[in-house]
Amino acid sequence: MSKHRLYIILLVLPLLAGCKFKHEEFVDFANLEEAKGLRFKVIGQHETDLSQGLPQSCYLPDGTAVNDYTDDINEKTSTSSGPKKTSSVTAAGLTQSLLRNGNNNRVIEIVGTYPSIDGDGNPITLSGKVMLPKNSKPKRMILVSHYTVCSNAEAPSNCFSLEGVLVKLGYGLVIPDYLGYGITANQVHPYLVMDLTAYNVLDMYLAVREWLKAIGQEPEYDDIYLMGYSQGGATTMAVEHLIETMYDDETDPEYIKIRRVFAGGGPYDVKATYEGFVNTDTAGYPVAVPLVLQGMIKGNKLDISMNSMMQEWMCNKLDDWVNSKRYTSAQINSFIGTHITHEMLTQEAMQQTSDNVAELYKAMTLNSITSYSWIPEASVYIMHSMDDETVPYTNASNAKSRWKDANIMYNFGHYGSHIQGCLRFIYSVQTLLIEEEKEIKKYE
Repeated sequence: MSKHRLYIILLVLPLLAGCKFKHEEFVDFANLEEAKGLRFKVIGQHETDLSQGLPQSCYLPDGTAVNDYTDDINEKTSTSSGPKKTSSVTAAGLTQSLLRNGNNNRVIEIVGTYPSIDGDGNPITLSGKVMLPKNSKPKRMILVSHYTVCSNAEAPSNCFSLEGVLVKLGYGLVIPDYLGYGITANQVHPYLVMDLTAYNVLDMYLAVREWLKAIGQEPEYDDIYLMGYSQGGATTMAVEHLIETMYDDETDPEYIKIRRVFAGGGPYDVKATYEGFVNTDTAGYPVAVPLVLQGMIKGNKLDISMNSMMQEWMCNKLDDWVNSKRYTSAQINSFIGTHITHEMLTQEAMQQTSDNVAELYKAMTLNSITSYSWIPEASVYIMHSMDDETVPYTNASNAKSRWKDANIMYNFGHYGSHIQGCLRFIYSVQTLLIEEEKEIKKYE
C-alpha cells in the first residue's frame, strides 16, 4: 500500500468510526466496477436521516454547532411611512423551516478524492463530499463552495454541511474541502486566493460529474447551480467566472451550463475588507486578520515576512492556532482576545502607504472578484446583511456598483450578524429553488 493511500485512510478513519454502515441499504459506491479508473475515488460513505433533525456535526461559520445556536435575528424592515420597525425571528425557527421543506429525508453522504493542482501548478489530490438523495436520481447538482472554516472537523468531508438540507428537495450536492483541509489538512490553506480555489472547486465537480454518469446516477438535468456563503460566496463568483470564460463552448465535452448562482455574505473585494480592518481599527472577526494576511502572502508567494505584518505574539501562535486546523474560528477568536486591529498588526501593516502594504494591496486586488474584467452572464442572486460584522457590507455595495449591468437579484437588509445572515441565506436559497420548481411545473 502506498504512503499516500495509507495517509488518506488514516485521515478518514475518525469520520467512519462514528458511522454505522448498512451497505445492504444502498449502493456500495466505493466498490462499483463502473467507477474504477475514474478521477473521483470514493473512500467512505454513510446515510443521514434528516427526519430526526440536523446532525450534531453540522456547523455554522464560527464553528458553533447549528443545534447549539439560539440567538435571535433582529430584522429591520421599512414601513410605508418611512420609519423602520424591528421584528425578531429565532435562528432555531429558521433551522426548523429549513428542515420542514422537502420530502427526501434520507441523504447518502459520500466522501472521496480527486486530482487537482496546488499553488505551483503541480498535481495534488484533494478531497470533498457528494450528497445525494436516497433511492432517486438528483434533479440537478449544486456545486457548493463552503464558508470559512478553521478546524478540520468542519471540513465538508468530516461533517454535515448545512447546505445539505437542500437534498431534501431532491438535489445533489458537490462540496469540496479546499486545499488545506480534508486530506491536505497538513498544508496551509491559501485563503481567498480566488483563481486557485475556483480551479480546485471546479475540478471536483468535473470529476464527480463523470463519476455520476458512469454509475448511472447522473441528474435529470445537466445544468447546475452554484452556491456559497462568506468565503464561499466570493469563491462561487470566481467559479462562475472560470466557467463562463473557460467552459462555455457547447461543443467541448467539459462544457458546463449554469442555471443560477447564489452568493451570500462574500468578501468580493478583499482590499476593501482589509482597509476596513485598518480604517476602523476594528476586526469583528479577529481570525480573519491572520487568515487574510497569510492567504495573500503565502498564497501569492509575496516576498513579505509575516513578522513584519503581524505582532510577534500572534506570529508565534499562528501555526498552533490556525495552521494546526485543531480549533474553530470561535475558539481562535477567543485565544486572540481582542478586536482592535493595531493590537494584532504591526505599525507598518497599519500604514497603507508602506511598500509591503502596497504589495499586499496588489495581491488583494488580484484576488478580488470585483476587480476582474468580467460581468456575470448567468442569473445571480446576491444576499448580504447590512449588519454583518465579519464581511463588511462594503463588499456587497461594491459588487452591485461593479455589476450593475448584470442579471443579478440583490437582497440587502438588516438580517443580523454574519452567522444569522448565513441561516437566512440558505433559507432564501431553499425558498427560491421551491419557487423555481413551481414555475417549471406550470409549463410541463
